[in-house]
Amino acid sequence: MTARLTIALDVMGGDRAPAVVIDGANIARERFPNVDFLMVGDEQRIAPLLARLPLLQKVSQILHTDKSVSADEKPSVALRTGRQSSMRLALDAVADGRAVAAVSAGNTGALMAMAKLSLRTVPGIDRPAIASILPSQRGETVMLDLGANVVCDAENLVQFAIMGDAFARAVLGLVNPSIGLLNIGSEEMKGREELRQAAALLRESPLAAQFKGFVEGNNLSSGTVDVVVTDGFTGNVALKTAEGTAQLIVHLLRESFKSSIWARVAYLLMRPALSQFRNRVDPRRYNGAVFVGLNGIAVKSHGGTDGLGFANAIGVAVDMAMHGFLDKIRGQIAALQATAAEPASAVSVAP
Repeated sequence: MTARLTIALDVMGGDRAPAVVIDGANIARERFPNVDFLMVGDEQRIAPLLARLPLLQKVSQILHTDKSVSADEKPSVALRTGRQSSMRLALDAVADGRAVAAVSAGNTGALMAMAKLSLRTVPGIDRPAIASILPSQRGETVMLDLGANVVCDAENLVQFAIMGDAFARAVLGLVNPSIGLLNIGSEEMKGREELRQAAALLRESPLAAQFKGFVEGNNLSSGTVDVVVTDGFTGNVALKTAEGTAQLIVHLLRESFKSSIWARVAYLLMRPALSQFRNRVDPRRYNGAVFVGLNGIAVKSHGGTDGLGFANAIGVAVDMAMHGFLDKIRGQIAALQATAAEPASAVSVAP
């Protein structure tokens, strides 16, 4: 029998909380029958919603707090005043072992700040990063960092590669995911110095066989590699550009099919294919960004998603917990540190 997992939910986070969070948990309950939920938030608002869903209520426990973090609250303010907020208490449940992961659709900056304080970073990781999944021609691609670190050095990028490798193994089920550094060209001499240094370090690391060198922006959609590593500034711009391009394509298709009676007829004929296309690029399918590098699992759902999107974010948390995500990162960091220590050891024993 599969061991039961408890997922802590910030029920008060998000644009349409708590209803969307409860709806998402109910969808996830059907997908993952071995999961229990710790519902953190205002019991007076949560209990009536759970009462309508007896099967979800059976696997849920409410941790009451009437405090929450607002969408526009500054992270520094949230840290000072939000110790009893639903977001912080959900993270604390992971830190003290009552839950294996926390999921929130709340304020991203506040969630990152609180997660770093409550969960701390994995030993050997300097900075946590935000990782998520993007659709590509080959299937799905992991990309990080998506906004947590605007400026990164070579060591940060190498650590991101390690975390991206563990993420791809845990969530996408890949055995040896290929890894690339996002750059302005694929040539070795292109890009900033920290990128070239990171490439050199990766070629000498335990990930050397998986590292495929530099990739460019057009490789994101082609799926040239399974894991794309970059700094948070570049990654966030690339992510928003990809989202905007997808929205533009959908808009242009709609306008085209409205242009004439024949276009409307063509739409009727193409509707099954268009439905498949819509599902393929549906942002709810890829909902669930992860703060990787922390000593615990924290998943950020998009604040404006619906129940299906929130359920997918819960699914990411479950996959990471079930497939030993944290153990994979710790093992890779230990291997990297051992590799880095080898030359020093060799020197110390030389006659």
